[in-house]
Amino acid sequence: IAQVRWTPDLDRGVLGVAVRLQQVEKTPLHLRIQLRLHEVTLADDLFLVQGEEVQRQIGFDQAGMMSRNDLLWSPDHPNLIDATLTLMYNNEIVDEVQSYAGLRSAGVEGGRFLLNGRPYYLRFVLEQGYWPQSHLAAPSVDALRREVELTKALGFNGVRIHQKVEDPRYLYWCDRLGLLVWGEMANAYVFSPTAIERLTREWFKVVDRDYSHPCIVTWVPLNESWGVPNVGHDAAQRHYVQALYHMTKALDVTRPVVGNDGWEHIISDIHSVHDYAFDGQSLRDRYGSIEAVQRTVREVQPGHRFVILPGYRHDEEPIMLTEFGGIGYQPGANTPWYGYGTVKDQDAFIDKYRELVDAILDSPAIAGFCYTQLTDTGQETNGLLSADREPKLDMEQIRIITSRTSASIPGDVIAQMQKVQSMTPFTGVTSETNMGNS
Repeated sequence: IAQVRWTPDLDRGVLGVAVRLQQVEKTPLHLRIQLRLHEVTLADDLFLVQGEEVQRQIGFDQAGMMSRNDLLWSPDHPNLIDATLTLMYNNEIVDEVQSYAGLRSAGVEGGRFLLNGRPYYLRFVLEQGYWPQSHLAAPSVDALRREVELTKALGFNGVRIHQKVEDPRYLYWCDRLGLLVWGEMANAYVFSPTAIERLTREWFKVVDRDYSHPCIVTWVPLNESWGVPNVGHDAAQRHYVQALYHMTKALDVTRPVVGNDGWEHIISDIHSVHDYAFDGQSLRDRYGSIEAVQRTVREVQPGHRFVILPGYRHDEEPIMLTEFGGIGYQPGANTPWYGYGTVKDQDAFIDKYRELVDAILDSPAIAGFCYTQLTDTGQETNGLLSADREPKLDMEQIRIITSRTSASIPGDVIAQMQKVQSMTPFTGVTSETNMGNS
């Protein structure tokens, strides 16, 4: 067994699985798939395999009932289905692998981000995944788990991985502990045939490798026009952005794709904005109402860039602030990094954090945010944690501010989202099986 890919489809009530073998066997093989959730057997399926790849749809059965919160995957309820796949020839085991899947959907509609078909407010933090002692590689597996735990303890329900492809072991803990992820590609600074070839080749491998992680809910191939610096005036660069968007959707139609995070959008499922205004009133003026957001998208240019390039339009795509804040604070530093703005002590830090986050949470038009950033990174001393992952502020205070109810998804909607509803579990198998001989 070379690869296993899981595709949940909540609308159709099925869990799709695609299994690829390392080579085509001339003799017929059988594949057994066993699924378990909360010590309950959901499926035990045995079928014939002919060819290099087989696809199976495992569907709902009306025989049993299970609550929505016990079945679906979300940050509050990170339910994972344990899977055992056994390849057999004449009842003898040829190969066996352990896997898992999460039943969840991700999408956008009516200006909101949807998780499992319901409006869900994204409270993200920028995660550069940099470590002083080991750079882009975490010093240990335990450090990766602690990173997820610290992020959740601060009140965030997700991270925007920034300019790196993250360690699959980090994604495992996001799956296991319940933390949403935007998967982003590291970008070149120039536009050239070589850059196009290298990025697309690697990006396709990234999407393929991480496809089955339920934590990943959005793909981001480009950030801030890096690699397409003249996208506003160069038709070739615009075609490249559009091609990356469409090719990513072709590889994975189940997740939203942000074509160019931050500004100069021409095609995107989410219109993301990077705005480092350092006072809450400026953020309220730009995003405090639907009319203000429309004016900002149309006229004001945070970062001195168009949010949406002229000639393109904003329809019902969600508006999100995917970089803001960046409050610089380094206790005891002799040469402070000024960055987007600095504070001198903890009281000023917590007050400024509350001021900026409250301005976004009070907006009825913003679908979510991503605060910059989780940890100090190099000269950027604007983390909520130090580079060594030590909190600069009381974590409970940060959690309370971060997790406050947003105006765009009122409390009654959240209550409805959290309401336990009956839902059928996976206890049967449909007859939908596709076998390939490629």
